[in-house]
Amino acid sequence: MQNISMDIWGLFVSSFISSTIAPGGSEALLAYLASENKQKMEFLVFVATIGNTLGAITTWILGVFAAKKYPLEKMLSEKKQKSLGFVKKWGSWAMLFSWLPVVGDGLCFAGGWLKLSLFYSILAIIIGKALRYYLVASFFV
Repeated sequence: MQNISMDIWGLFVSSFISSTIAPGGSEALLAYLASENKQKMEFLVFVATIGNTLGAITTWILGVFAAKKYPLEKMLSEKKQKSLGFVKKWGSWAMLFSWLPVVGDGLCFAGGWLKLSLFYSILAIIIGKALRYYLVASFFV
């Protein structure tokens, strides 16, 4: 089996961390690695997408746990509950935008809190994140 370089592990970890509450620089690392041309761009996009998706699922699961302890009706005022309208309206497909800085983490958390379909949430998360990473990497190859 081929050895996975530290660069690839670094990309995976950076992508995972970037999709949780902590800020990260996975796009910059992906751009650097793509420009180095040591690995196929598709492989780099795959690694970044998997890491970022697992981080988003972690945030989604935290939302599920938060909902058990803090029911939505008790936590948010009526006005703030209306701000979740986007996620409620689009459901799991709102997760397509989970790649957005700052907002994306909140979408994943809200998806778990609202108990959206995990299957469709993961599907939308993968699509959105893969497209974002593909666009970033394609500019630097």
